[in-house]
Parts: sequence; C-alpha cells; structure tokens
Amino acid sequence: MNTERHPTTRAPGEQGPSGPSSPYGPPASGIEIPDALAASHARYFGEVGRAWTAGLPDLAADFMERWRLRADGPSFHGVVALVLPVICADGTPAALKLQLVEEETLGEPVALRAWDGNGSVRLLCDSTESGAMLLERLNPSRSLSAVQDDLAALQILSELLARLVALPAPEGLRRLADVTAAMLDHVPWAQARLADPGDRRLLDTCAGAVRELLGEPGDRLLHWDLHYDNVLASHPSSSGREPWLAIDPKPLAGDPGFELLPALDNRWDEIVSRGDVARAVLRRFDLMTEVLGLDRRRAVGWTLGRVLQNALWDVEDGEGAIRPEQKAIAAALLARPGSP
Repeated sequence: MNTERHPTTRAPGEQGPSGPSSPYGPPASGIEIPDALAASHARYFGEVGRAWTAGLPDLAADFMERWRLRADGPSFHGVVALVLPVICADGTPAALKLQLVEEETLGEPVALRAWDGNGSVRLLCDSTESGAMLLERLNPSRSLSAVQDDLAALQILSELLARLVALPAPEGLRRLADVTAAMLDHVPWAQARLADPGDRRLLDTCAGAVRELLGEPGDRLLHWDLHYDNVLASHPSSSGREPWLAIDPKPLAGDPGFELLPALDNRWDEIVSRGDVARAVLRRFDLMTEVLGLDRRRAVGWTLGRVLQNALWDVEDGEGAIRPEQKAIAAALLARPGSP
C-alpha cells in the first residue's frame, strides 16, 4: 500500500536533450517510459502529468550530461519517480531520480540533506527547480519486505525511524498541524458519502482523537511513508555503510506518533495469518512505540489520525466504505484500556 497523495500541480521546466557528441547520457536506444508510470502521472496530475511524462526522456538526457553520468542498467520506478542506475565520472555507482515537482516531492531533498545519510539514502546532488536528484546507489531488488520475519523487519524499520525523527524539522516543510486541520474540515463531507453508520462513527472517533492532539502537533522531521518497501539494502559497493537505509520521504514537521500506520498495515497477510488480528496489530504497535520511546496514548491518537487520513483519501477516490484493515487497526487500538 502506498500512503502518499499526489495533487495536480505545476510541471518542471523544459530541459534540452544531451548533445550527440557527449560521452555522457542515456543509452543510444533512449529511455523508455514505463506504461505504469505514465498511467500514474495521468491519474494523479492529469494534463500536467502527461506533459511531464512526454518530456521525461529529454529531462533524463539533460541531467545525464549535466552531471556527467553514464547509464548502468535498466531503470525502475515507483508511483511518480523514474530511477536510472548510473555511474558518476569518478566511477561511483549512483542513482538518478526524476520526479515531477509538487507538494509531496518538494521537501524530499530538504529532508535528505538534513539526515545526511544517517539512516537514509545519501543525497549527492539535486536540482530544486526540476525535481532531479542524484542519490547513492542502493539495492532496489532487496527491501525489508524480503526479510521473512515481519517482526524482525519491523525492528529494523523502527530503529531507523527512531533516528530519523530525532532531528527537528527544517524550516519550510509542511506541518502536521496544517495537514490535520484540513483533514478535520473534510470529515462531514466524507461522512455523507459513507454507507455504513459504523464507518461514520469511526470517522467521528478518529477526528475526536486528532482534535485532542492538535494543540501539540510536534516539530520532529517525519518521513511520513516509512513502510517495508521504503527501506532498501545498501549497495554491495558501499563499503562501511549500514545495511538498511530509508528512501522516498514525504517530509512533514510533526509528532512521531503520526509515523506508525504504514508499518502496521503493510504485510497485512502476515497479521491475518497469526489468527488473532488485534493481538498481532498491538504487538507491532507496542514494538514501534517502545523503540521510538513514544507515549502510547498519544501514539494511538495520531495513528487514528492516519486511519482518518486514509479514509478521506479513499472517499475522495470514490470509495463508500473504510477498508477492513484500517477498521481492524482502529478497533485493536481503541479496545486497549486508556485509549482515546
């Protein structure tokens, strides 16, 4: 599951192709845009996304030449970004990440500079106006989803997250207080579109928990989307680097309790396979709050805020019900004595 949202926004500036005489740049065959990436940009960004996709080969060629990079294998992609494995002029393996500049992606280089490779992928170079970033090379074929024991994977993720949120958020990033205030404004609209009275009551409960916390929204540097597929193994060439590193932040200034849900509802089949869903949810929740040193009551409230956020996004996408795993997580947390 991907917890990020991508509102339509402006496209980056046009970039020219690399000249034919340059020793750097993409393969002679050019860069093919994956159909899934093109479809994602059309869905989230409309005409702006289609225009950005059409200009992506030229954008890639420009930065391959500008930063003196050579292609080093097939590209891969996520929901909005194209990533090209490259070799720098000094022979260092790296990755060229290209993504449309919008609200969700604008703060990524800011966060990566603040972390400076401590628990996260290292930023080598970036271009704010275009959204291009040159990153250290990781191993895209091995994420924490490949670690068989989900609790062992969660321990690794939680220890990384504890280090990431230890930093105060740099100036200029979005704030949890603003994000949650906007969420609360949309609750009546969403409730009117939910068919089940139980779902409407759950939205009320989640909104109430968030209102109790709005006076202390926090100021830590949040990743906002740290799940198992957003933690990759380091590259074999990275001597001395730690074995696992976080990627793809959607940075936010706020309370670390708002960070837990992506790791609770990912690998959901393993929660279900344990038989007692509520117990398995609480086992994950307790592990994370213990490693991060969080007040559990506040963490419950902010996690209910993430359930609210996901429900609002789903309703916006035309859904008329809250997803079962979201309801199961909320029920497990609310059943614990002392919960909001």
